[in-house]
Amino acid sequence: MNTIISRTKQELGQKAAGLGSRLINEAIASKGSANIIVATGASQFEMLAELVGANIPWSKVTGFHLDEYIGLPITHQASFRKYLKERFVGLVNPAGFHFVDGEGDSDKECKRLGEIISRHPIDVAFVGIGENGHLAFNDPPADFETKEPFIIVDLDEDCRRQQLNEGWFNDLTEVPKQAISMSIHQIMLSRHIICSVPDSRKAAAVSKSLHDEVSPAVPASILQQHPSTYFFLDQESASLIAT
Repeated sequence: MNTIISRTKQELGQKAAGLGSRLINEAIASKGSANIIVATGASQFEMLAELVGANIPWSKVTGFHLDEYIGLPITHQASFRKYLKERFVGLVNPAGFHFVDGEGDSDKECKRLGEIISRHPIDVAFVGIGENGHLAFNDPPADFETKEPFIIVDLDEDCRRQQLNEGWFNDLTEVPKQAISMSIHQIMLSRHIICSVPDSRKAAAVSKSLHDEVSPAVPASILQQHPSTYFFLDQESASLIAT
């Protein structure tokens, strides 16, 4: 596991997107196409802004969406489909992008996405971690055992309060209590994982993820076991780790 600390969030985004674009282009050069996972949330703003401007032949890239709330319409400001359409997909026009739709039958949606991603081995996963150490929407204690690519998860109060505090909702009661999430197992199948985590509010989760024993109680700690994970931090998020 590699840890790269930047002075600012902007620099973090530049470095994370720089490595990501290189790895995507390497996959395209090797096999003619690339498959990626794209995360959402405030932690990804700078990285995505840099990634959309990178020199990548997007017509050879297929993307997958990490997670989405159950029951939240795509028109809601907190919809991750809306986020990705506006901040990524609509700007780069990839060969294909498989969104998570939380508005219909969630069990069928998990099955549908699972069948698609099984035919698209992931080259690069862009992820973040939550204040509670979650990876995608796999809140603690996360399910490290399931082999299903997409699962229905319950969102704990810490996770829901983070979404409120980031400004996506007006009141905690508005934050959905369930979501569809890519599973831990599926994320770990990615060839490379780029984890962008800025801000002091993530410092405790970063420290635990990097240095605590691997445990479902700190879902992102599983990344310690991945052979090619890169943690991109700023000075604030790295403030509790030894350098």
